[in-house]
Amino acid sequence: MSKRTLVRGGLVITAADEVHADVLTEDGRIVALAANGSDVAASWTADRVIDATDKYVIPGGVDGHTHMEMPFGGTFAADTFETGTRAAAWGGTTTIVDFAIQSPGQALREGLDAWYAKADGNCAIDYGFHMILADVNEDSLKEMDLLVQEGITSFKLFMAYPGVFYSDDGKILRAMQRASHNGGLIMMHAENGIAIDVLVEQALAAGRTDPRHHGEVRKVLLEAEATHRAIQLARVADAPLYVVHVSAEEAVAELAAARDMGLPVFGETCPQYLFLSTDNLAEPDFEGAKYVCSTPLRPREHQSALWRGLRTNDLQVVSTDHCPFCFNGQKEMGRGDFSKIPNGLPGVEHRMDLLHQAVVDGHITRRRWIEIACASPARMFGLYPKKGTIAPGADADIVIYDPHAEQTLSARTHHMDVDYSVYEGKRITGQVETVLSRGEVVIDGRKYTGRPGHGSYTPRSTCQYLT
Repeated sequence: MSKRTLVRGGLVITAADEVHADVLTEDGRIVALAANGSDVAASWTADRVIDATDKYVIPGGVDGHTHMEMPFGGTFAADTFETGTRAAAWGGTTTIVDFAIQSPGQALREGLDAWYAKADGNCAIDYGFHMILADVNEDSLKEMDLLVQEGITSFKLFMAYPGVFYSDDGKILRAMQRASHNGGLIMMHAENGIAIDVLVEQALAAGRTDPRHHGEVRKVLLEAEATHRAIQLARVADAPLYVVHVSAEEAVAELAAARDMGLPVFGETCPQYLFLSTDNLAEPDFEGAKYVCSTPLRPREHQSALWRGLRTNDLQVVSTDHCPFCFNGQKEMGRGDFSKIPNGLPGVEHRMDLLHQAVVDGHITRRRWIEIACASPARMFGLYPKKGTIAPGADADIVIYDPHAEQTLSARTHHMDVDYSVYEGKRITGQVETVLSRGEVVIDGRKYTGRPGHGSYTPRSTCQYLT
């Protein structure tokens, strides 16, 4: 039986347009749009009509950077694929791209199959995978070609974390050369991990053990240097480059310079860098541990450069890098040694709301909100126009968003499986009201109606910003 849903009376916002329109979905896809009150719209019938009067009707968010169940520092990220994707749905995100991990000595296929198994049957929303390359060798380079054909079209490398995920410049260059031939996109964690480890050792030897020193040793210049080096290696390999979680003004400047030269270089930032700062890392009584992530939070003055980069398109995407660890029992592992604090923050539930607050505050326009949160990540990771827009033929991933509702972010009310919120007590304007994922209502008037297993694995094409 065909199932039709009609979203009536709202302001449809995409990256390209704002139009008062009704949206008709059928069997999980958007089939038509027509002007509010038009004869065409009035003629439509549906199994369910959702009233979006005075609301925004926007595409479901696409979060291109999450880490569900990720092993790190002797523990695991607190959100499973079940709890994390449910929280994402609550926040208006209907697609995530998570990171499958290759362990050293392991085939890419082995790591990827482990992540397929973690996610299969557990996700409330649709999902795809990037692949973390932790062991670049002749076998893994050949496997990259096979994964691209399978719809795993992006590969993450680390200039940080020696002894864990780190790749030296030679391995990075080899992976980039392979990507230049197979159409893959190299994603880079750009920090000079070798130099950082020296500074960590020196800080601990001097008795500087508090969480705030995490930010002090992971210096802005070491992010900027690594970003510059990654860009030059990509130029040598004639490969595209996507720099993840950009946090510093100097790193944005490196990306802007490369883009001004016409290079296929892209960058993302995350809400934590736009709304939090080293002031949080310095909170007393070990509270700063809640804010330990890498790249680290920066002094507040870097935020204006990040907002400017989003407005000028030197930064194209806002993702969350969602990787939550509970304060009790996980973050506490680093008491007396900041280097043992698991790196990562919870955030998958709040990205769409925080970016709407940025619209309210005048940092970005409504269409740019949708571009950096929905359309650009969908294009970057080969999901557009199936995801990231509201148009005939697209998946019926639709959010009815109340731009006037007010809410206070808190661990008491969020749905992520973590015991604190980095935005505790923050008041924001705007809230998700109803969410459709491929036509199925998963949030209904701020009540969860989804289920594990609704979300399906979504293979991806190659980056759509590349000619």
